[in-house]
Amino acid sequence: MFFRIENFFCFSSFFSRLTLVTVWLLGLLPCAASVRLPAILGDQMVLQRDIDLNIWGWAAKGEKITLRFRGAYYYTEAGRDGKWSVHIPPQHYGGPYLMEINNIVIRDVLIGDVWLCSGQSNMETPIKRLVERFPEINESNNHMIRYFKVPTQNSIVDRQEDIPSGERWHSGIASDVMNWTALAYFYAMESYRHNDIPVGMIVSSLGGSGIERWIDHKYLKKFPELLLDQHAVDSLRLAERDLGADYWTEEEYNDSDWPTVLVPEYWEKAQRTTKGVRYYRKNFTVPEAKEGRHAKLYLGTLIDSDSVYVNGHFVGSTAYRYPPRIYDIPAGILHEGRNNLTVRLRSDGGDGGFTPDKSYKIRLDDVCIDLAGEWRWQIAIDQEEVEKYKIRLRHLGQVGSGLYNGMIYPLRGYGIKGVLWYQGEANAEDPSYYQSYLTSLISNWRAQFGQPQLPFLMVQLPNFMAKDTLPAESNWARIREAQFEVSKEVPLTALAVTYDLGEWNDIHPLNKKDMAKRLFLCARKMLYGEQVVASGPRFKHMRTDGNQVVVSFNEIGKGLAIGHGKKLRHFAIAGSDRKFVWANAIIRGNEVVLSHPKISNPQAVRYAWSNNPEDANLVNKEGMLAVPFRTDNW
Repeated sequence: MFFRIENFFCFSSFFSRLTLVTVWLLGLLPCAASVRLPAILGDQMVLQRDIDLNIWGWAAKGEKITLRFRGAYYYTEAGRDGKWSVHIPPQHYGGPYLMEINNIVIRDVLIGDVWLCSGQSNMETPIKRLVERFPEINESNNHMIRYFKVPTQNSIVDRQEDIPSGERWHSGIASDVMNWTALAYFYAMESYRHNDIPVGMIVSSLGGSGIERWIDHKYLKKFPELLLDQHAVDSLRLAERDLGADYWTEEEYNDSDWPTVLVPEYWEKAQRTTKGVRYYRKNFTVPEAKEGRHAKLYLGTLIDSDSVYVNGHFVGSTAYRYPPRIYDIPAGILHEGRNNLTVRLRSDGGDGGFTPDKSYKIRLDDVCIDLAGEWRWQIAIDQEEVEKYKIRLRHLGQVGSGLYNGMIYPLRGYGIKGVLWYQGEANAEDPSYYQSYLTSLISNWRAQFGQPQLPFLMVQLPNFMAKDTLPAESNWARIREAQFEVSKEVPLTALAVTYDLGEWNDIHPLNKKDMAKRLFLCARKMLYGEQVVASGPRFKHMRTDGNQVVVSFNEIGKGLAIGHGKKLRHFAIAGSDRKFVWANAIIRGNEVVLSHPKISNPQAVRYAWSNNPEDANLVNKEGMLAVPFRTDNW
């Protein structure tokens, strides 16, 4: 096919006009959508059933937001700060569903029960470590349970609005299950088998983390050593701010009130402050014949690092003290008459400045402009002031709240059923304040999630380390005691006792399956109202009867029993000398009677009070372990 030349020009003209029209029409369209969602919201997520749901995010100021979900439409728009949120009325469990937010599509959304799981390494034990012990993991085929692992974000100074991106929701099918952590998986499986309701597990934990790092600083005021020196933080930010960053390099900036100094010279000789950032400004004259010409700038050597500007244009920089400073001034920058040279100079030691006996000039072919002499200068960052505030903040490694700021606070808008907490090992070195810490954490999180009755299910520390041949003091026992006291005193909390599930030579026991079963048993009683025995015997009262001690219990179920072996073990008693010995222990009805031939006047009782009380075997007839306890406060 052939075209006549005039037809070609006709088509060319047509397409030119079409392009112009298209560009004009595009100019009438709004800017590309800028809606952004928090990282926790995405494909395969689980939303909490039967509560008001909050979906939130960010967008351009005033941008209109349309959310479509389950046949309903919800409208809002971004505020002046770019934030927006939509509230969805309570939803019955089910799914999968589709959610659309403007042009964003979230697929495979379930409605069910969502649990926030937190603590340290035992909460994030990878499920792949357990496949040999529990081979059924490899055949997992449950798409109704979902899992999300919050990436680590330790933010000591500031609360973060979002968690780091890069993670996604995973389901419980075999091709995806290796992304899970163990306790979350087994708990989700227990819950789904029992309730037939979708389950979402959000794991926000970090190995080796102390509990104080998971608590907002507002709830740590009783512990000033854990608080951030906010005044020092604010002052440091001001002190580190480069006062000249926005204006001091501009050609027409008025520096007439700046002090003067002779260049070249070292700071320490002529000025008070020796470390930090200073700006030096020098005006020089360019003859008419050299206007717009390329030039060479020679600045000797400067200590330590510099950035150089001519008439507001950046012309070069050097990162350390020794190289000679020779910079090109590109054509078109210099003009006739007065010009300006600005040097931003940082010194990290005590000898900053312009090195004497070096060449400081501008060479314009046959014209040489001498730069030595009087310059104006000003301090932009006083490093000595910065160091003063850094000294006040040198204990930042011990400050609390960093993981709360980075990994809990950003989740506050997400509706949850309850919390699973497995932590305490990192605080065993000093268990004195653990009960107070744990109580504060629960109050803090309940307030943050806007759920005053948010359930907390806790794993009591399991057995660990070598068994004691004689009764001994134990910080792990004191952590267990603190956990138990919180479960007694704080409403809607429950404790899974696990001192038979640990491993003496591994701080990360593998039997997370039975731990999950015990946790879910607590949930069945506390949350779902089932009439089940979810606890073992709990100490109620002791009385002395001659040389014997009689101990009574709550939560005895159908009665007391010996869990394994032929006799009760791991009871200890002490007389007035406070020296504990293993006691002879027998069950008499619903009480335990203790004695020892060398103690005629017993004063105190301890049970399962050691790092590794694996042999302790008092249970109720439902098989639930008795809770470790002591009657003394020695």
